[in-house]
Amino acid sequence: MAAVPMAETTLLVFRGDRESGKAVEYRVPFAPGMVVLDALHLIQARQAPDLAVRWNCKAGKCGSCSAEVNGRPRLTCKTRMDSLPRDKPITIFPMKAFPIIKDLVTDVSWNFKVNRKIPPFRPRPDVEWKMYQRDVDRVQEFRKCIECFLCQNVCHVLREHGKEEEFGGPRFFVRVASLDMHPLDDVSRASVLKEELGLGLCNITKCCTEVCPENIHITDNAIIPLKERVVDEYYDPLLRLVRKIRGAGRA
Repeated sequence: MAAVPMAETTLLVFRGDRESGKAVEYRVPFAPGMVVLDALHLIQARQAPDLAVRWNCKAGKCGSCSAEVNGRPRLTCKTRMDSLPRDKPITIFPMKAFPIIKDLVTDVSWNFKVNRKIPPFRPRPDVEWKMYQRDVDRVQEFRKCIECFLCQNVCHVLREHGKEEEFGGPRFFVRVASLDMHPLDDVSRASVLKEELGLGLCNITKCCTEVCPENIHITDNAIIPLKERVVDEYYDPLLRLVRKIRGAGRA
């Protein structure tokens, strides 16, 4: 009995660097349960051993394999092939918001420079290290971030407007929220949010929340509360009056 040929699917994968590049077509076998990263590994193994792909855990926890699949930022290890239309080629491109190193690998080192701007956790002096479960739950959501930088990639402030020098991006608003909302933290980061991370440039489109593989409610639970804190600190008319009175009193 003749063997039934295995179904194939077509991928258009970006090949090149920051100077030049193009989409190259590859055909790979299709099997139930495959994810996009499996298809990329097949291409490396059988057709293009020099294809550059960043990955590590293949379990959706390291954040390394971020790319744009059919134009949407995704983790390739969590994107099932059978969830994508097969009547046309599947496109796989590197993240647009970051400089390309080679093929699907981008230079995300800028993110770590932003991280160094954020004051670290500093516990309040002479307080009991005791937390209620509701306080733990509030910051635990932000600790789920795997730094895949998909939220950074989809943010139009970085993706379309190139505001890297003025804007920190949603990943680092999540990090600030995890610190500022910790009940034992004793640091105000409002000035960093306003002056160095450019929180005011975010217009809360929620695109970052939509692509987060950990389902962190970035906009509602991190960005909006941080915006409220900055407004309270710098634009609340009553607080400004109190500061003015206190300043006159000290004078």
